[in-house]
Amino acid sequence: MAAPERLVFISPSDPPGDWEAAFRTAAPEVEFVVSRGEVERPETIDWAVVWKPPAGALARLPNLRCVLSLGAGVDHILLDPGYPRDVPLSRVVDPYLTAGMSEYVVLHVLAHHRDLPHSLGHQAAGRWKPFAAPRADETRVGILGLGELGLDAARKLRPFGYRLAGWSLGRKAEPGVESFAGAGELGAFLARSDILVCLLPLTPATRGILNSAAFDRLPRGARLINAARGGHLIESDLVAALDEGQIGGATLDVFQSEPLPATSPLWTHPKVIVTPHIAAITDPRSTAQQMAESMARVRRGEAPLNPVDLTKGY
Repeated sequence: MAAPERLVFISPSDPPGDWEAAFRTAAPEVEFVVSRGEVERPETIDWAVVWKPPAGALARLPNLRCVLSLGAGVDHILLDPGYPRDVPLSRVVDPYLTAGMSEYVVLHVLAHHRDLPHSLGHQAAGRWKPFAAPRADETRVGILGLGELGLDAARKLRPFGYRLAGWSLGRKAEPGVESFAGAGELGAFLARSDILVCLLPLTPATRGILNSAAFDRLPRGARLINAARGGHLIESDLVAALDEGQIGGATLDVFQSEPLPATSPLWTHPKVIVTPHIAAITDPRSTAQQMAESMARVRRGEAPLNPVDLTKGY
């Protein structure tokens, strides 16, 4: 009788009990193993479900058949130079995760459009000072990254009447969304974005893309929403742009160091809304079903669902 397949779960932040229960339903034939460091009998591991695995951890699994990311991004995996490049990598494309991200984007676009931080500041000071927000059809929202998440966010924003645009490496055709593509059009895209939303994958080409040069290209007083990766943002450049008035406010869900250090000026900056990487949370129940389907495909000699192009990083 053949030994059962084994799946190792590696994540410093996700509760393994929820995932083990989900896989008990989605893939009961697979043994679920939790790793906090070394894996017992690494040669018997077939599948790895991971978030921010330690460097070298996956390379020590010689018979690994597929790696499944616990999120939509895979930069946390590909940062490891020892990642086994012959092993397929799958990312999450889940309707609940996508919906959660769009909810977050809509919430904070509206908050910045209607200048909620300004109102909260007046409330804290006990100051009654009415002001008028610009019309939605006069407010230009730009989305960096028109992949699964960016396109869904644009579609959810469209009914509000915003003037929408998106930037990506390749041209996209989406009703009601002006498309900008490639490095040559990034400046024009930024120049027409009153509210800039970053939903890009983190790759060597996009790391640090939210920097002082980009902020200088935005309209004065523009707002920033970063719900992608902390590596996209040069935090010191943002603080300087906020203090100088070039950036009028920001919502940040992701940071270069997480948890955000207590000494970071972002915690107390009056123009910044900080959230603890909660824009889109992976749902174990639906995602385990998706991963089980990927595993079934690999067994049949096919690519998993949502395969990552390792040369592009997404």
